[in-house]
Amino acid sequence: MRIVVKVGTSTLAHTTGKLNIKRTQALCRVLSDLKNAGHEVILVSSGAIGMGVGKLGLKEKPTDIPTKQAAAAVGQCELMYTYDRLFTEYHHNVAQILLTGADFAADDRHDNFTNTLSRLLELGVLPIINENDTVATEEIKVGDNDTLSAYVAVSAKAELLVILSDVNGLYDKDPHKNADAKLIEHVHGSPEALLDVASGAGSALGTGGMKTKLKAAKIAGEAGCDTVIANGENPDLLYDIAAGKVGGYTKFFAR
Repeated sequence: MRIVVKVGTSTLAHTTGKLNIKRTQALCRVLSDLKNAGHEVILVSSGAIGMGVGKLGLKEKPTDIPTKQAAAAVGQCELMYTYDRLFTEYHHNVAQILLTGADFAADDRHDNFTNTLSRLLELGVLPIINENDTVATEEIKVGDNDTLSAYVAVSAKAELLVILSDVNGLYDKDPHKNADAKLIEHVHGSPEALLDVASGAGSALGTGGMKTKLKAAKIAGEAGCDTVIANGENPDLLYDIAAGKVGGYTKFFAR
């Protein structure tokens, strides 16, 4: 199975912006094992700006564009160094691909991306994709990595998109405010119908929220790709997700 896994800043980093070493190591171990089992894995990874914030010693995520882009430039180096080191321990090569919205909007650029992605997978490489925050402007930004991961899943003709977050999935009401909130484990209709129960805000270092995840599920589902929203706190859950087991996360079935 071809799987796109999107991991958010809240999964990769502590609230300080510093790398969550234990969780990142576990994620790389599980993804390597899934590749060993025969799956093709594409990783869409947030975290460049967040890690740049931590490495630069900034007290909070910057709001001005130049500092955001500077933090992304610093953080992307740190992020890829970490991934390269960890995946090499399990004898897997990684490749970095940085994209903007223009790479999906222009046919020739999109063809170049999909051709490169296909060849990397043929060579057994694990592609690691992020938005090119260092150069992206509002006119060419995808905007968030939930949406980016859906575009990647569609372009790669993936069977499954997994979005790892800091919540177990989609609830019938905000679980942070309602103790009786229940996890919605299966969604067979349009994700858009659930927008009224989705909270919008993500973590302090992230850019997404549940609404962007529902948008991603809609984009992927219309192309025939199932989507899972799960908690990235325990990457071992990816074994159950890849095996098609149910429970503990939300799965959107493609139309």
